[in-house]
Amino acid sequence: MLLQRYILHYINQTDNVYICIDLFNKMTLQQLQYIVAVERHRHFLKAAEECGVTQPTLSAMIQKIEDELDVKIFDRSRQPVEPTEIGLQIIHQAKTVLSNAFQLQDLVNQQRDGLKGELHMGIIPTIAPYLIPDFISGFVQKYPDIDLKISELQTRQIVEHLKHSEFHMAILSTPLEDPDLLEIPLYYESFVAYVSPREELYALDEISYNDMPLQKLWVMQEGHCLRNQVFHFCHDVHKRNNIYEAGSINTLVSIVDKSGGYTIIPELHIPFLSQEQAKNVRPLVRPQATREVSIVIRPDFIREKLLNAVADTIKKIIPSGLLNERLKKYSLKI
Repeated sequence: MLLQRYILHYINQTDNVYICIDLFNKMTLQQLQYIVAVERHRHFLKAAEECGVTQPTLSAMIQKIEDELDVKIFDRSRQPVEPTEIGLQIIHQAKTVLSNAFQLQDLVNQQRDGLKGELHMGIIPTIAPYLIPDFISGFVQKYPDIDLKISELQTRQIVEHLKHSEFHMAILSTPLEDPDLLEIPLYYESFVAYVSPREELYALDEISYNDMPLQKLWVMQEGHCLRNQVFHFCHDVHKRNNIYEAGSINTLVSIVDKSGGYTIIPELHIPFLSQEQAKNVRPLVRPQATREVSIVIRPDFIREKLLNAVADTIKKIIPSGLLNERLKKYSLKI
């Protein structure tokens, strides 16, 4: 019955109705786990070890599914094993069904025993340093029965994991403008300039767009959302310094300290600076540069109490003046 409920729920959300009907008439949740494990490891023995069964058992169960559906989910002639084109579609749908099934069990556990189960979150590197150390400490202490796992990746990678039900939620800079995901704004922070004392900009109390010599601007490497936000603020990107593109804000600050020029950093990075370095910070004005930071989930996420547990933990970390006004006053509703 449990799987049948999820079949109906999932069929209502997909364009691939016929595949879903045939697929879920023949599969159990355990068999879906076998398929997903093989896709993850690209190796039948490693997948069997993860699932706690012998390789012949796992192989036989997957072979049975393939025979019943009259498709090949995996190309066994390749090493490592690779999913076929139709196999990728089946695996993607299997991950969604498994995610929903686990969410339902967690929902039951919440009502009966409080918060339990797994939480796998993604977060981008330009937010992680300001949230994760305090988040782990506070969350684990208050919710010891949650199996917490956090992965630091770039935005596009996190979005892919979310859509494949491999992450339960993520902390990202938004808006993403992705109709397949829901965004819940948490806080808003300004960007500031970090300027070398050797630059003319250092003499200014505040910096506007027209003051900024872009050939001396150090930026994040391709793929980081902070890079896009800086470029949105500074339109003439072809004039910027192109010697090196950094992978972290700490690296950008160090480059400015050693080589001059300036960079753009989030205001939450200021407490990470030394007393001497803090003298190099200048507010950005005309226009003021800000970013929105949100919890991002799939539309089928149902663990409302867990969502609020994450939001409440973050509210204790971020200065009140930066928090979304609705988040200050109300609990999150799905």
